[in-house]
Amino acid sequence: MHFTKMHGLGNDYLYVYGEVPANIEDLSIRLSERHFGAGSDGMIYISPSETSDFTMRIFNADGSEAKMCGNGIRCVGKYVYDKGYTDKKHLRIETLSGIKTLDLNVSNGKVKTVSVGMGKAEVSENLQLDVDGEKVVCTPVSVGNPHAVSFVADIEKAPLLTLGPKMEHHRAFPDGVNVEFVEVIDRHTLRMRVWERGSGVTMACGTGACAVAAAAIKQGYCSFDDEISVVLDGGTLKIKIAPDYSVTMTGPAETIYEGDVIE
Repeated sequence: MHFTKMHGLGNDYLYVYGEVPANIEDLSIRLSERHFGAGSDGMIYISPSETSDFTMRIFNADGSEAKMCGNGIRCVGKYVYDKGYTDKKHLRIETLSGIKTLDLNVSNGKVKTVSVGMGKAEVSENLQLDVDGEKVVCTPVSVGNPHAVSFVADIEKAPLLTLGPKMEHHRAFPDGVNVEFVEVIDRHTLRMRVWERGSGVTMACGTGACAVAAAAIKQGYCSFDDEISVVLDGGTLKIKIAPDYSVTMTGPAETIYEGDVIE
């Protein structure tokens, strides 16, 4: 099996063009392992689609399947263009959370950045959770997958490692949830760290950045139609949210290396 390791702001996956194999859960667990495998946050399979240009399916490092990955879908756009599967610069990608649109920014024949129409964010009213006796206030947001956004005064002191895994499996989120802690720097800048459902701490989360921006607007920290810089451990994503909560995300996509799995 041939794969391409790619990343969006350090959120790295192993990309394969073809049909998803029957042993995908075991394969994703084995290859994602940082010391004994290729090392990644999971695997993404790309294949033809009957309704769009391509289909993407996302498998986390623990073998579970995710509905959507914002950093991953940007890399899908780079993968199919750079490898010659398409010459289009506007693409429709089928995901488990619906069809997403990509606009590719190409320089010298290679994709550098990608803008993604992420659909509409659904922002709910704040929840107060009891997490092992500690009260945690979060804003639930859906961007095709579930997020719990908590605003903090100092991101460096955010309890990411302690509360992240507990919130992921909290009874309020029966299917699990991605957990984001965010510090408001100013009306155009947010600093975010993330505990991803099924993967743990990652360098970046594209859907998480979208969720954080939507929650910040809901709470009055940011404004509609402004470009919001969401600063993650791996770099910065640019998010713009329309008054109907339609989300556009722009960020880089990078190829790391090509590899083969030899059984």
